[in-house]
Amino acid sequence: MKLLLHACCGPCTIYPLQVLRDMDIQVMGFFFRHNIHPFTECLKREETLRQYADGQDMKMIWQKDYELETFLRSVAFREKDRCRYCYHARLTATAKIAKKGKFDRFSSTLLYSRFQDHALIRELGHAVAKETGVDFFYYDFREGWKQGIAQSKAMGMYRQSYCGCIYSERDRYYRAAKNFAS
Repeated sequence: MKLLLHACCGPCTIYPLQVLRDMDIQVMGFFFRHNIHPFTECLKREETLRQYADGQDMKMIWQKDYELETFLRSVAFREKDRCRYCYHARLTATAKIAKKGKFDRFSSTLLYSRFQDHALIRELGHAVAKETGVDFFYYDFREGWKQGIAQSKAMGMYRQSYCGCIYSERDRYYRAAKNFAS
């Protein structure tokens, strides 16, 4: 089976790549960048993933451009539901590339994180599969959460402290700043 894997970052790719290869699945990665803010953060994650992918002989497709405005317009006034848009955008982009590249299935490293909404990702993945005609591959990679973290730390990888968008960055650091000031 040929699978296109949306890879959000290097650390989150470690365990899913191991599992998929153990299943004898041919994996190619895809890096989606519009949802990662600020741009300097996007570059850090991209460089870490490039180094990891190169070391693992994992071929990658790198999204070009940086459509910050499209992301912000799409979630403005819907901030509490922004993850739905973000998941859908990433899964749709992955599925469209998978279709064009004649992949059998598509999936995402979002399924590795215990902080992501697996039920919603699964629902959207299957909906996108119906829209595009490319099957969605669901696997609960959270079982390897601790293993992936340990490996990424041992490798000295850059590890981000928030999901990616400017809203999640605010949630992470504003709360910490408020707690510090108290």
